[in-house]
Amino acid sequence: MAKEKMVEQITSMEEDFGQWYTDVVKKAELVDYSGVKGCMIIRPYGYAIWENIQKDLDARFKKLGHENVYMPMFIPESLLQKEKDHVAGFAPECAVVTIGGQTQLAERLIVRPTSETLFCEHYKDIIHSYRDLPKLYNQWCNVVRWEKTTRPFLRTSEFLWQEGHTMHATEEEARQETLQMLKVYEDFYRETLAIPAITGQKTEKEKFAGAVETYTIEPMMHNGVALQGGTSHYFGTGFAEAFDITFTDRDNTVKHPHQTSWGVSTRMIGAIIMAHGDNNGLILPPRVAPIQVVIIPAAQHKEGVLEAANALKDKLLDAGLRVKLDDSDNSAGWKFSQYEMKGVPVRLEIGPRDIASNSCVLVSRVTREKKFVSLDNIEAEVQAMLDQVHGELSARVEQNLAEKTFVARSHEEFLDIAANHPGYIKAMWCGDTACEDQLKDETGGVKSRCIPFNEEKLSDVCACCGKPAKHMVVWGRQY
Repeated sequence: MAKEKMVEQITSMEEDFGQWYTDVVKKAELVDYSGVKGCMIIRPYGYAIWENIQKDLDARFKKLGHENVYMPMFIPESLLQKEKDHVAGFAPECAVVTIGGQTQLAERLIVRPTSETLFCEHYKDIIHSYRDLPKLYNQWCNVVRWEKTTRPFLRTSEFLWQEGHTMHATEEEARQETLQMLKVYEDFYRETLAIPAITGQKTEKEKFAGAVETYTIEPMMHNGVALQGGTSHYFGTGFAEAFDITFTDRDNTVKHPHQTSWGVSTRMIGAIIMAHGDNNGLILPPRVAPIQVVIIPAAQHKEGVLEAANALKDKLLDAGLRVKLDDSDNSAGWKFSQYEMKGVPVRLEIGPRDIASNSCVLVSRVTREKKFVSLDNIEAEVQAMLDQVHGELSARVEQNLAEKTFVARSHEEFLDIAANHPGYIKAMWCGDTACEDQLKDETGGVKSRCIPFNEEKLSDVCACCGKPAKHMVVWGRQY
């Protein structure tokens, strides 16, 4: 099998993981750089991945009763100022519009970094009674956060996402919604992206600006670095009080509703690349891959080969699979390398000998295993290999997570692991933000990722200061 130019142009991940990532997103034609620093052009192949992500998640949201809406892109500065913790958290990243056309604006407009304030302004007008609750809204849109250091999909000044914003009559309902939506993300990562991940609660220092509690999903990348994969926030009544949102409850008393928000973004595509990819390029989980199976005809100039390949394509399309037939005049070796680099989960090869024996060859992108199968049952055979690819990807991420998670029971152990073993560190914590700051400073960037739901009692004392421990925390470096 040829591993020519296309693959050779990708830097080895062991040599330089950052350069490997950049090479993959460029060579696989996921993005291109735009004329505005920090903004990316998402090319058709990259956008198709996002569309498949969006379709899957949107169906999950709607099944739970959520409705899609669209809010304006611009937020009047006075509106953002209404919730002081929120504005303080986002102020350094805000893009500001001061001129409209040729006129100086009377009030500056913020290009939305997130939409809590816009939803609250709207909710104030439409929520009056307990009968108006709950409000289960979601928005698919772009947001702008003026990042200093950017990298495609991971941190960009503009990115695409969904943001759910819900209002509830009771604290219990809102808290249930917050955890329910985190579970939706956890299931989606595992079932669709083949990325099992750690979930838990953010510490007070790391929670979202304006939230009472923030919950997070933290997938580990191949190199042991964390990626905050999605968050779900319980706001209590803080925003409702700031925006004077009230409703008359069943007992005829006036109350503030309880609020949540939750979101994931195009950063998930970065997670797919870094959790599953290898030195030959992308490996896409089958359930979001734009092309699930590519058909490569061998000796396509010979009679009957392209006809057979097209018949196979139609058969697989009718079975609901995403299929591409490459009948270009590129060599078979070039095609093998090209679709391997683009991460297509299954390759199907068919030539004159295969046609004569009523068979074809299926090749897995993960294992490169070749399987000779009958054309009579081709739909089931391809689906079985797609399921196998999903399972193998998931198992590899699980194994990587296990192998790169370490336990530190003392300060010395923590510093040693942080210096010598890339990955997550499980360690006890006293609950003091000063210890978080100290560990981050001493290690050059290891931060608390979350207090996992499945806490373990590793010892009785904090791994930083030695005082009595309150929680076990998962720590790690992040993108």
